[in-house]
Amino acid sequence: MKYSDDASGFVLLSEIVPDIIEEVRYYSTYNFIGDRIDGYEEPVIITTKELAKALKKASEEFIKAGYRIKVYDAYRPFQAVKHFVRWANDLDDIRMKDYFYPNLDKSLLLKEGYIADYSAHSRGSAIDLTLVDMKKGKEIDVGGLFDLFEQSSHSDYTDISAEQFRNRNLLKDVMCNNGFEAFKEEWWHFNLKDEPYPDTYFTFAVKSDAVKR
Repeated sequence: MKYSDDASGFVLLSEIVPDIIEEVRYYSTYNFIGDRIDGYEEPVIITTKELAKALKKASEEFIKAGYRIKVYDAYRPFQAVKHFVRWANDLDDIRMKDYFYPNLDKSLLLKEGYIADYSAHSRGSAIDLTLVDMKKGKEIDVGGLFDLFEQSSHSDYTDISAEQFRNRNLLKDVMCNNGFEAFKEEWWHFNLKDEPYPDTYFTFAVKSDAVKR
């Protein structure tokens, strides 16, 4: 394991996949902490070049079926992960509990793995996303919210409607057919199978001038 601030292998995702919709939750205050997260200096999505190329293929397949990809997060600086862990250890800060962990005591977030000391996102080849139905002009219904900390967020959760389950499988099937692996605990999270930096955690900030153009 090593750390690096070298962003030369990264790109702005929108420059490779211009059809995506970006909703950078950790730049905003609408996330499970309720503050902008350390290391997010602009509301842009950054990924490794390899992930961007794979996602372009997935996006083309989704568009043919009438959907656009909405991305919540991809590359996540290591300092952001440390911010998550500090927050998880502060049991008095439960401002966003009703939205993101209504049925779970905050003291269990670390113990049950909802918050971890290391994240594949910091290696640059993980992505959090959903789909927008272009005809309806809104996100598909998958029976749960992004970053909801409970079992219903598992990608194989079945106590949802048939339509919601089909939508989860649509997302998963196309992503997995285009070089990604599903993360079973989170329906929105996918890892690039052949990630280029499997042992490196990056520290450069999320901002457009971090990557070489």
